[in-house]
Amino acid sequence: MAIETAIASVLVWLAAIKALQLALQPALLHTFGRLSGAVSYPASILLFTAASWYCGLIGLPLRLALLPFAGLLGYAVYTRFYTAERLRSGAVWDLAFLLPFLFMLEVRYINPTITYAEKFMDHAFIASIMRCPVVPPLDPWFAGGGLNVYYYLGHWTMGSLGVVTGVASPVVFNLALPTVLGLAAVSLYALGCLLLKRRRWLPVAGLFLINPSVLYLILRGNGWFDVLWGSTRTIENTIHEYPLFSMLWGDPHSHVISIFNQAFFIFLLAFALVRWGSLSGRDRWIVSGLAALSLGSMPGMNTWDVLVYAPAAVVFGLLIWRTHWQSTTDRAAWTPLLAVPPLSVALFLPYYLQLQSQGIEGIGIVHTSSNPAEFLLVHGFFLAVLLGYTARDIVRRPLLLLAALPFALLGYVAAALAAVPLVYLAARRRITAPGMFAILGCAIIILTEVLYLKDNMGEVYFRMNTVFKFYLPAWLLLGSATLVLIGRWLEAVREGCLLPERYGRALQVVAVAALLVTPFALNIDFGYGSRTLDGLAYLEDQHPGDAAAVAFLRELDGPERIVEAEGGDYTYYSRVSSFTGIPAIIGMPFHEHMWRGGDARVGERSADVRTIYEDSSRTAELMRKYGATLLYVGDAERERYRVQIPADAFELVYDDLGVQIYRLPA
Repeated sequence: MAIETAIASVLVWLAAIKALQLALQPALLHTFGRLSGAVSYPASILLFTAASWYCGLIGLPLRLALLPFAGLLGYAVYTRFYTAERLRSGAVWDLAFLLPFLFMLEVRYINPTITYAEKFMDHAFIASIMRCPVVPPLDPWFAGGGLNVYYYLGHWTMGSLGVVTGVASPVVFNLALPTVLGLAAVSLYALGCLLLKRRRWLPVAGLFLINPSVLYLILRGNGWFDVLWGSTRTIENTIHEYPLFSMLWGDPHSHVISIFNQAFFIFLLAFALVRWGSLSGRDRWIVSGLAALSLGSMPGMNTWDVLVYAPAAVVFGLLIWRTHWQSTTDRAAWTPLLAVPPLSVALFLPYYLQLQSQGIEGIGIVHTSSNPAEFLLVHGFFLAVLLGYTARDIVRRPLLLLAALPFALLGYVAAALAAVPLVYLAARRRITAPGMFAILGCAIIILTEVLYLKDNMGEVYFRMNTVFKFYLPAWLLLGSATLVLIGRWLEAVREGCLLPERYGRALQVVAVAALLVTPFALNIDFGYGSRTLDGLAYLEDQHPGDAAAVAFLRELDGPERIVEAEGGDYTYYSRVSSFTGIPAIIGMPFHEHMWRGGDARVGERSADVRTIYEDSSRTAELMRKYGATLLYVGDAERERYRVQIPADAFELVYDDLGVQIYRLPA
């Protein structure tokens, strides 16, 4: 991919995001004031996602989702909303988005390839959505099925942006995480501006924090890759990612894409609590409407998130009600908050009605809790800050420590550690926004010590998914809380104890420079780097036959289905469907079994694919059984099967570099 093409792709992508943001900002100015420039970044992306999703649902071109934004933008230009002063004042939000975006863009440029971990899946979803933007999207690994068996809305966000900008899916794949990081940073910077007078960037640092396990592994002499990987496997038989790891690892997976929406929802909760009393009725409905949009998007992006943030919405609603019920004569001031849960469901009701996920099998009691030392290597920084914050309360009211005793007596020592700050924060007469975030974060890590959601991950990894999916929200909540508390502590320190303002600004410049230099200064190449934004560029060197054939297939239109080799999960097999978005009969069988269960007869599909390649008398028959139109024969197929293709019964449509593609006549 030429550097000029890469630059053009980035610029058109950024231009689209900025245009959406500019279009929505005037509508939010009265409600959010100086923060409207920040809020309109994630809010416009969520609104565009919803609009484009409904276009796909009713069969309209996705570009029609741009019409409302074009109308808003045109009206704002007509009314001369975008003055030079307003654009200059909004530049701070542009930088808050752009700097993290550029950092992550550099990371993806160095290590762009669609190879290991869940990258095949993530690109397969994006490519399927871009190739055929219908709702539900076509499952690229299960011909005839849809992606309504899994949460795909985050991939829809990126894919639909790819459709309207014309950026190719292998490049969209590498623009997704920069976009997520930029949008999350904007929301957390706005949170800092809302809750702090100085050092408002501190909440953003939560996206770049490491857990104490990283330092422990470094001190033990581990290499950087082992440090990176090991810091997310510290608690035995679990996965506990944190935002910086997820970004560097490079999977635009559902739980990672949802980070920007979580950060936005956290900001909205804090804004509602802090500003509710000063908002007009119209403004309260706008805040509640955006909260409903964000909450309603969560089940489609990463369903686990809503199990955290729906209760959080209720808790903050009750807190706002308690705060303002006695201080205002407007008894209906909190009414819009009641609309958030039902409105969030109504906004994406067709998604819920289409969903056919296997779900969970129930709730279990954790029989093997976390080792306390391992637990502290993951959460120790946050707990230390919270214990320092509540130290005076502990001295004044030591009997409250008894609240942690039941956890310890039942063998949940790690939960007891987190219960201490939770109890003292909850016992305070006045609970602030960061205090409530800390309470919620502690509650999550306590509950995951005691309870787990049953899935089919087996006995050893019985709570792996529970910890995996709940620890990221816990990190964002605890990170937001503790970093705001640190910022307030710094504000309370006498000026003479701190650096002069000019030095503080110089340090910010140094920090920004370090952020942008670090990806090139450190070796973050996982061995597949090719210095491009095209995630499939590596194929030209490592699999030239597939590279050319995939390029040919990506140019095909129409309702194609393809037969390719299936060789298990997390392998190079299933690569054609993953790279093109054209549905295969079966790909990544364990994934499909997880999503669809035994009724999908995944094993039968795998057996039929083998028969298609090895029994020429049944090739055409079985292809018609699944509606397959194309048969792919490359190195992987010849390695996996004893290929016997009845060439006289097919049309050879491609033959180059050891790859043949046959079409089954209608």
